[in-house]
Amino acid sequence: MTDLSVIILTFNEEKHIGRCLKSLLPFTDKIFIVDSFSTDRTVEIARSLGAVVVQNPWVTYATQFNFGIDNLPFQTTWILRMDADEYITSELAQEIQQKLPGLPDDVSGIYIKRRVLFMDRWIKHGGYYPIWLMRFWRRGQGICEQTWMDEHIKLTRGRPVRFDHDVVDHNLNNLTWWTQKHNNYAIREVIDLLNIKYNFTDAERVEPRLIGGTRDEMKRYLKVKYASLPLFTRPFMYFFYRYFIGLGFLDGRRGLVWHFLQGLWYRFLVDAKMLEVYRHAGHNKEAIIEFFLTEYGKDLRAGPR
Repeated sequence: MTDLSVIILTFNEEKHIGRCLKSLLPFTDKIFIVDSFSTDRTVEIARSLGAVVVQNPWVTYATQFNFGIDNLPFQTTWILRMDADEYITSELAQEIQQKLPGLPDDVSGIYIKRRVLFMDRWIKHGGYYPIWLMRFWRRGQGICEQTWMDEHIKLTRGRPVRFDHDVVDHNLNNLTWWTQKHNNYAIREVIDLLNIKYNFTDAERVEPRLIGGTRDEMKRYLKVKYASLPLFTRPFMYFFYRYFIGLGFLDGRRGLVWHFLQGLWYRFLVDAKMLEVYRHAGHNKEAIIEFFLTEYGKDLRAGPR
């Protein structure tokens, strides 16, 4: 067993949680699950595989995850962040066992590659492989930034390195579930994009940087640039880049569904919801804050808590 504990957030993940935990057990038995009061067998399955489970009401991913960090019962050197619908490949499991104990003290974070499967097909093009994510960090040297969407682990000191192998993102739910989930994501994405312009809170975030930055800083830079583009042009520009320039068409019919829905439909829905905000509240910061409080019960001044 490596000197590593894992945090996983769950809500009704009985289709995935067993697969996820079994991929972790070859290198750690220190697994901590923060569950948002699941109504299926998620908690039962997790506990049967040795995970420690607590329940906490859901607010946002960042809030729930930082709750997990603050209440982690294991005093390990390293922490790993996992989603319930992901699993570790056997190659990455071996790499963790071999490399993690020997990392120098100035290494405080580890990037790994995420492999996305959609409708059981590996999405290899359109900029979707490899996607580098910081998933490991030394205890006390990383926090989950408080943003409404696309939360990153922000290192407070030290430097990151990369491992060679993959974590696999393979959700087993149907397409109706997927579209409903992204409809809910869309309003959070609207808030995140508006926050770039209006800076509703002063929460600590990853700084946008293109040259000389980390992967997360570069992704944040590109998101800031995306936010500055005109409504309803940016979804088409993004889809064109992914599907044609990024060779997304090589992912076949299931890849077409993925790139169209995730790269165009979802982004267009975000812009439509943003247009709705502007139609009701204009471009006044205080009016926008009041709109979200009235319509969605979300206090933008307080941030994603």
